[in-house]
This record gives sequence, C-alpha cells and structure tokens, in this order.
Amino acid sequence: MTNSIRSKKWIATDKGVLHCGPQNVTLAQNDQTLLLKWEDDPSCSVIRDGLMYELQLLIADKPVHNDELVVAPAQIGSTHSWKWTSHLPSQCAHHSVRLRSQYNNQSSTWKQKTLPGMQSPAEISVFPKDKILEVGSRATFCCIVPEGKSFRRMYVNGYKGTEKKISEHVHALTVHLEQQSENWSDVICETTKGEISGASFHAGYPPGDSDLQCETRDLESVDCFWSVGRKMEELAIVRRKYQLHGSPCINGHLGKCFQKVEVDAVERNWTLTVTNPLGKLELHDRADLTKRVHMVAPDKVAASTVNPRNISLKWSWTVKKYSNLNLTCQVHVSDGDSNTTVFQTENFGVGLTAAVIKDLIPHWDYDVRVQCGTAQHFWKWGDWSKSVNICTKGDVPDALDVWMKVKEDQTVISWKVPLANQSHGEIFDYKVAWAKTKEKNQPNQTNVSRSNHSLTLTLDPSEEYMVTVTARNINGSSSPSTIIIPHHKSEVKTSWINGSNGSFFLSWPVSPNTSCGYIVDWCPVFENFEDGRRYLLSIYACTEGAPVLLQRREGYIRETKIEGELFKLKYKQEDSAVEVSWEPIPLEKQTASIHGYILYYQDKSGNVFNVSTDDPEATSLTAKNLNISTYTFTDEHTLRYLPFDQSRYREVWDVPELHDYFSAPQPVVGQDYMPSFTFSQTPKGYYNKPLKKLQPCLTLPTTGLTSQPGLPSFPGNDVFPNPSYNLTVQGEDQQSQSHLHIQQGIRIIDSFHEYQPQSPEETSTATHPEDVPDSPLSYSSTYILLPQKMFK
Repeated sequence: MTNSIRSKKWIATDKGVLHCGPQNVTLAQNDQTLLLKWEDDPSCSVIRDGLMYELQLLIADKPVHNDELVVAPAQIGSTHSWKWTSHLPSQCAHHSVRLRSQYNNQSSTWKQKTLPGMQSPAEISVFPKDKILEVGSRATFCCIVPEGKSFRRMYVNGYKGTEKKISEHVHALTVHLEQQSENWSDVICETTKGEISGASFHAGYPPGDSDLQCETRDLESVDCFWSVGRKMEELAIVRRKYQLHGSPCINGHLGKCFQKVEVDAVERNWTLTVTNPLGKLELHDRADLTKRVHMVAPDKVAASTVNPRNISLKWSWTVKKYSNLNLTCQVHVSDGDSNTTVFQTENFGVGLTAAVIKDLIPHWDYDVRVQCGTAQHFWKWGDWSKSVNICTKGDVPDALDVWMKVKEDQTVISWKVPLANQSHGEIFDYKVAWAKTKEKNQPNQTNVSRSNHSLTLTLDPSEEYMVTVTARNINGSSSPSTIIIPHHKSEVKTSWINGSNGSFFLSWPVSPNTSCGYIVDWCPVFENFEDGRRYLLSIYACTEGAPVLLQRREGYIRETKIEGELFKLKYKQEDSAVEVSWEPIPLEKQTASIHGYILYYQDKSGNVFNVSTDDPEATSLTAKNLNISTYTFTDEHTLRYLPFDQSRYREVWDVPELHDYFSAPQPVVGQDYMPSFTFSQTPKGYYNKPLKKLQPCLTLPTTGLTSQPGLPSFPGNDVFPNPSYNLTVQGEDQQSQSHLHIQQGIRIIDSFHEYQPQSPEETSTATHPEDVPDSPLSYSSTYILLPQKMFK
C-alpha cells in the first residue's frame, strides 16, 4: 500500500491528463495488415502495478474497432506493438489508429497515426489485385471511381456478394468464397456509363497432404509417399512446394519423393514440409528403413527345367544387397488361355533366385510371374515380374470316364471325350478289350478311331463281362478304365418323380450291395434340364464288381402344354355313330404326361354328352346312338396335374345333320371357349401304362412303370380348365391343309457318367446348372458324379 501511494505521488498529471503515455509512435502496413509500434514515456517508469493502453481503429474517419493492451510492470520502458488486419484494402480508404494510456482512472492524450488511401485515381481502380484467398473465407474488394464518374455496380461471376458505400467515390463488395477457383476469378467494377475495370483473385486451400510413409527399395535410398489430398492447383503461384529433410522433392505434386541416403539399422524421423501462399504443413514418419524393404521385381524369370507335371524356375536380382536378405517369394501360375489363376506357391531362402512349381497339367500353357518380400521384418510384397509363358511337356492321357448302357444282348460302351487337360496331347485312337469275368483267356479287343467315343458289343446276357478302355497319344496309352457289365437278371420297376424348382430330388434306401457309393445317370442328356421334357433317371449301387441298378424314376422338371399342332384329327360316320381318330403323339413330343382322352359333343338344344378312355395310347373315341341333329364335338386329352392349370386341348367342330350330309367342319375360334355342363367320370383316376415305346434311352431291363398313387380324378378341386385350341381336322378322305413342323426325335445319350468308388450317401438333388457354377447339374452329395463343362 505504501509503495502504491508513493507511486501515485510521483506520476505527473495536468488537470486529470496523465503525462505517462505513448511516444515514438509509428504505423506501417503489410498488405492489409496494420502494424503499430510505440514506446512508453520516461515518466511511466515509476509505475509498479502495470499500465493499460486503449486503441481505436478508424477507416475513412469512422471508428470500426476498439482494443486494449495491458503492459506488465516488467515490460514498462520497452517497445510495444499491436497489429490488426483490415477487411478493406488500404488503397480503398485511409486507415487511422488512435492510442492513449490509462492508469488509475486517468488517461493520456490521444496520439494518432494515419495511412492515406488512394487519392483521385485517373482511371477506375479495383483492389486488391492478384490476391490468393482461402476457400471458406470472406473477401472484400473496393472500387475507386475517378472524379466526374459515377459508380453503378460491382460483381464476381460465380459468386454472390454484398455491396457497401464507403464514400462518394469508393464502394466495396464483400464475397463469401464458397468454392475453389479453377484459375483466376475476376472482380468487375462498372460505371453508369458502362466503363469497366477489375482485379483478379484465386480461391484455394492451404496444404492438406497427409499419411507420410517412407521405405527403401535398394537399401541405398529412401522413398517416401503420402496422400496429396485435394486436387493440385494448376497456377504456379499457388502450387505447393515440397521438401524432405530440407531438400526439394521434384515429384512432390505426385505424392512421392526420392532421396539418396545412407541406410542403417537405426530408427529415424523423416519430415516432409509442404508450403503454399495459404499455409505451411509438416508431416512426420519414424522408421528403420532396414525393416521397410519394398523389393523391386525379379529380373530375367525363366524355366530352367520343364517336365510334364513340374517346372523349375530361376531369376536374378538387379539389387546386389538382396543376396544377403532372407526372402520369401510368391509364384503366381495362371492358365495361359483363360488367364484364370491356377494356384500360388510360396518359397523361402536367403537371396532366393529359384523355385519349383509342382502338380501341373502335362502339355499345357501356363503364365508364370514372381514377386518377393523380406521374410524377416516383412513389410510388403514387392513388384511382380514380367509374365513368362511356359508349356509343360506331354504325357500319356488320363484314365477315361467310362459308362455302359444295355438293351437285351446289345451293350454300348461309351466314354467321355478327353478334355484338353486330360488328353495331354493329340489322341490317336482308343482300344477296347472285353472278356467274361469267369474266363482267363486273352480278351477280345479292337481299336476305335479318335472320332468315335462309343462301341456297341454283342454280349451273352447271361454272362458277366469285364470291359477296359484306354486312350493313346504320342506319349503312350492311358491307364485302363474298367467297368463290369452285369448279367441281365436285375429288374426294377420305374416309378414317377416330380421335379421342383428346376431340379429332381432323389432319395433311396441304403443298399447292402454298395461298397463305394452310388451312381446316378439320366437321359436324355442336355446341357440344361428343360421344362416339358421327359427324363429317365437311374440309380445304381457302386460295387467292386458290376454296378447294381436299384431304382429307376421317370418324370418332368415341369410339365408344359402339349402343342396343339401335333394333333391330326380325322372323323368317320357310320350310321348313328361318329368315330374321331388322331395320330399318337411321340413320347419325345409329350411335354406333359397323357393319361387319357375325352370326347364331348353337344346338340342344337345345348345338351352335352361325353365319351372317354383312360388309355394314354388310345387313338380314337366313338360317339354312338346319335340322333339326327347338328353336333359340336370337342376332343380333349387329360394330363397330370400341373402347377398352373389342367392342360386340356380341344378340337371344336360341328357335325351337320346326321344321315343327311357330312362336310368338313369349321373350327370354333376363341381362346375362352369352355362348355358349361356336368358329367360323370371313370371312378378311378388316370394312371400311367407300361412304357412299351420308350426308345430314346438304352437301359437295363425293367418291368414297366408303377402306377402313380394319388393322382387327381377328373374333374377335381386341383384341376383347372385350359383355354381351347383350334386344331386342324380332316375327314377320312380329305388332305390336311396345315403343314405341321414335326420335331426330330431325342438323340441317343452321347454323354455318360463316371463309375468309380464314392462315399456312402443316399440323397441327391439334380438342378439346373445355373445353381452351381461350372457344372450342368448340382447335387448335395459329392459321391454322385455329374457331367462337367469343358475345362478348355
């Protein structure tokens, strides 16, 4: 308290005006930043508890900002400074700073310094010029109009701004810089007479680089990489400058920098400095480069040894120091034609320069490439070498995939065409040998040309035979494929199966005969299962001897409507009866299972009658005891229950007055025709008959088709009417005017299924090939071998 009172006594005042104040005041500018400097009056030295300065900024003599600066006792007597950045360029108006001290509720006199603006220019002037500004900031531009001219407006294309009048001849425009400039943007000032002038600016970003990471490739230099971030500026004036440890980076704008350094096993700091007019950024990475070796690609990769099923590779290194490193290398092997990856193998060794590739296909083109990394302190995989094409040597063919079909004393031995990855060279021919299993004599044998893939043998049905097939190419013969042909004693019944969702679900009881799983085959054989096609599926037990037929199924994936054009109807009148006949539909054309036929006829009064048969092989129906009248006949064939409707096909035609005349009828046209009546039906449902004419497949003997239980009687709740079809009808002596296109019959099986030991499961689902890639059919059990698509 004593010191404070003593200090106050020594501070000179004059009517409340403090003599302790600023002296030697200067005001300077740097761009739009004002810098004020001053010193304390010597009388201020007695103050022991601090001093405060009050500052006031004026633009065009109007106060726009007030501030205070406190000087600590220890700083009294030194030079003080204060700076402030104006939103308005200094050329646009004079800027003044007023300054005074305050102590103990007393103030010194104001001292003022002024920086004058531009006075009466000869031309329209816009400021600032060529300014680099940051995106997201606000920038103010001014336009100074000479005496005698009047201001009209200011604007910047692509930006919105707010105008403000500073004085009679000075106007300002404040713009929010929301986007980056592609190049330079122009601020335009226009007078009332249309005279214009302007200034340019560029809106950009300070450096935004990140994620510095350094490594070495040759143990003699450092390579650093980073993320550049935003798109680089095209203007040289705003382009970023990069330095790594104080040395410039030539390709810094690409996010990489290379420098020769001494690499040792020491962890060091690596610093990247990035600058541009809007800012400065430093990125750091700490690393021991001996633990960050990114290897270059192996050089001169080639095959030193080529065998049918393995290749020895060799390569060299362009970096000598790699010979001392413990390396791991990956060898990538791909198919030479399809470029699909076959496999990758990994090898280890100090200075590794060789590897062996195993398990290859003979006589096959491969593309091989190599990449390596350090096994100890693994950092990353190095660059891939150039791809090298290598063809393995040929070998004997793989064992053939053989199957058989038997009908009476005819046995067809068939084998799949060896794929390119199985033949290992061009196939010359095939050799088939056969003998009774009980005999030890030299077997019969014959050669089959390479264009044929089956052989029909006439064998004694009461004997069991062993058949072997081999393929031959320039390298020799394949291992023999053997199949046992059973004597013809096994007989099974054929039962019906319904497809679902593009597949057949198969199940069967465990067979005591099986020792190596089960075999499923089917015909006809196409690439896909198709709707409206009748399939015969057989299930065999795989044994050490001949395969044993367990079950046979027949059915459709999905039944579809039979084409009406397949019917060629005729009619014949005898007295009071009319016989309607048709040609039988070939089995291969039956896109659904036929179970019988119904003939409806209706007289003039609308009375409806019918006659039917449940014989699917019937070819005629007769309406008897007809009265003299005009009759309309509708012939339909009944099918199994379908998921969508009951497919029935009708031929509607009129029989004129009986006994008087009989001429060719005209079809009733219309898709919605359906007679409205009730009728009685055969008490039992329709059942399949033995398939006496099933020709498309050669099979083991069967006893026929078992009746399908539970088929719906017609009509029933699960039977739905189909739209009618207008078929061509001809009299007995009349020629048909329609030209029906008859499809070709289903071909004999040309693809057979492999027979070899399998795992013991009993359930399988065969589906469309879309369900399982690279296979025409899918199945849930791996022991069932199904056709494979071509590998090459």
